[in-house]
Amino acid sequence: MKLSLRLAWRNVWRHRRRTVIILLAIGLTMALMMWYDAMIAGFDQAIYGNAIKVLGGNIQIHAVGYRDSKEQNPLLPLSNDQQIVADALAQPDVVAASRRIQSGGMITNHVGAFGVAIVGIEPEKEAATNLIAQHVVAGRFLTASDQNVIFIGKGLADAMSVTVGDRVTLAGRATHGQISQRPMTVIGVYDLGMAAIEKQTVYVSLGEAQDMFGLNGQTTEVILTLKQIGQEGSVIKALTPQLPNVEMESWADSFPDLQAALNTKTQAMNVFSIIILLISGIGILNLLVMAVYERTREIGILGAFGFKPGQISLLFLLEGALIGLVGAAIGVGLGLLLNTILGHVGMDFSKFTGLSDYTALITTKIYPSLGLEKIVQHVLTVIIITVLAAAIPASEAARNEPAEALHYV
Repeated sequence: MKLSLRLAWRNVWRHRRRTVIILLAIGLTMALMMWYDAMIAGFDQAIYGNAIKVLGGNIQIHAVGYRDSKEQNPLLPLSNDQQIVADALAQPDVVAASRRIQSGGMITNHVGAFGVAIVGIEPEKEAATNLIAQHVVAGRFLTASDQNVIFIGKGLADAMSVTVGDRVTLAGRATHGQISQRPMTVIGVYDLGMAAIEKQTVYVSLGEAQDMFGLNGQTTEVILTLKQIGQEGSVIKALTPQLPNVEMESWADSFPDLQAALNTKTQAMNVFSIIILLISGIGILNLLVMAVYERTREIGILGAFGFKPGQISLLFLLEGALIGLVGAAIGVGLGLLLNTILGHVGMDFSKFTGLSDYTALITTKIYPSLGLEKIVQHVLTVIIITVLAAAIPASEAARNEPAEALHYV
């Protein structure tokens, strides 16, 4: 095996120019895939990460029994919400933790009635993490002391023909089962560029929600914002021993449609990566097929020296694997260099925020990751494809008869 490796390595560099070309092709392909993965990770954080901030955090914590009656928006109070917040903030991946009350209700005015989710929030705690606070287009964001005021989205404001200072009526079912109804003044309007989402939710201060729903200082939900998506599982695992009497769900469980969209996008991108690698595999196949015909006499000499067909075939397979390994190493180096630079500089996609509802959530530059999310998968794929590309010429070389090969001109 050691002799075969030495021969394979020597043969790889027999035609340096051609080998360098194919190695650069593999390396650039690998670097392109790493850049692509890095950009997708950046987009995931910018789009899906921001969507999660709007929809309700990376992780939601509720009282036991909430999951079974989730569709009815039950007002099940958490008995230890302050301790939950403290325990959550002790986790290194948790950026923010805030208490909420969330239920369903109706908002009405002279235009009509609209079904909405009513969310009571701690404004000061959510101001830095919730995008609605960062996209105020009229009026102001909520404060903890606000009473009888409401913060709504532009989509809902347009549908109801209201603006800051106008009066609306908000109604919801309190814990005692009776309908709680009260007049509200629109204190502010936010605009995410996503009218469908803006029509679904209205926000009031936590104190207002407690009074409205009869919760007397209690809350029904704690939401956690993490540094980045993908950390939910480890945080839930770490918190479970400390919080045994609650129900914790990640955004993937709470918003399955968003998770399905992310999975679909990921699968499509994986197919694209494989296609790129197959193109490189064709180049490797061409290189090794040419090598077989150029080295026919050499193959005959190897056979004459006692190399068995399997050993000759192995020699070409090793050449393919070595080319793949060296090309992948070059690609990883180029990819890390490129992604490190872009990760510090960022890429401005503000001109494309109007392409779709989701791209409207890109509020800053896209900052790619290092592109290491699928590095093992890509390296193994490169090596497998190069070995498979070498299989045809390897089989051809093994079939050559030594006597015939020695007389080949």
